[in-house]
Amino acid sequence: MNQMQKMTQSADQVGEMLKAKNLLLVTAESCTGGLIGAVCTEVEGSSSWFFGGVISYANEAKMQGLSVKAETLSVFGAVSEQTVKEMCAGALQLGGDLSVAVSGVAGPSGGSPEKPVGCVYIGWQLTGRPVKVTRYHFPGNRQAIREATVLAALQGIKEMLNNL
Repeated sequence: MNQMQKMTQSADQVGEMLKAKNLLLVTAESCTGGLIGAVCTEVEGSSSWFFGGVISYANEAKMQGLSVKAETLSVFGAVSEQTVKEMCAGALQLGGDLSVAVSGVAGPSGGSPEKPVGCVYIGWQLTGRPVKVTRYHFPGNRQAIREATVLAALQGIKEMLNNL
């Protein structure tokens, strides 16, 4: 099974779980550039569980589209737990019941000692509940990092839904 098939299979599982709980997913994506949304909409019938999302690649998009504070970006950076928390909250303001947000350094450039290439923050939040953010370090090239981010984001959704 190739990576796209793995991602689509995982999205299908997420969809079944969301439908069973009558929840809608909303995404806020930076380093994945909409890949989570693309994988979700590969699944037939995804309109019953996928609300939509925002590709907030530039800081301005994070601020205007998801209400991330300029101060948060200035103090902590786009690739940070704090920014991803605000991305999750901003996505839920758009609609849906469960948000997933990602921001990271997909490379091949742009990394730093504190946030090397492959450093990705992923956050998940259910309406009315605290956000959960995890920092990952994925190996590989840009495509591998982005695909690993999608799989981790979907896995986190499954874990969150299993605990409801």
